[in-house]
Amino acid sequence: MFKQESITVQTRGRGTYDITAAVRDIVGASGVATGLCHVFIRHTSASLMLCENADPDVMRDMETFMARLVPDGDPAFVHTMEGPDDMPAHVRSVLTQSELSIPVSGGRCALGTWQGIYVWEHRHASHARSVVVTVHGE
Repeated sequence: MFKQESITVQTRGRGTYDITAAVRDIVGASGVATGLCHVFIRHTSASLMLCENADPDVMRDMETFMARLVPDGDPAFVHTMEGPDDMPAHVRSVLTQSELSIPVSGGRCALGTWQGIYVWEHRHASHARSVVVTVHGE
């Protein structure tokens, strides 16, 4: 069996957006009992993250860490066509993930108790982000 759907995530700017329920719904409707769910974001300035979903401080700490690692307006960057967060957003997406693979077991995502699936928006402006979810198995 095979199912592929795209979801659109409307961001409000830099931050994380929980898409766990949307991915779970696609997996549940796929008819796949055992297999794999592949999640892919179609952008170069946003990424995907599998992270703790229980404490919002985790997301704030992730952003604090990334801001130290790749600050906006770094004078070392030449590519600033769309502003001071342009190249840092690209670097952030390369350092993180554009795809996730999640096992499907019993017709559900086999996530851990505290795991959630997130789009991580790296730009300050809002964007409509496209995420492709592919489920295959038996």
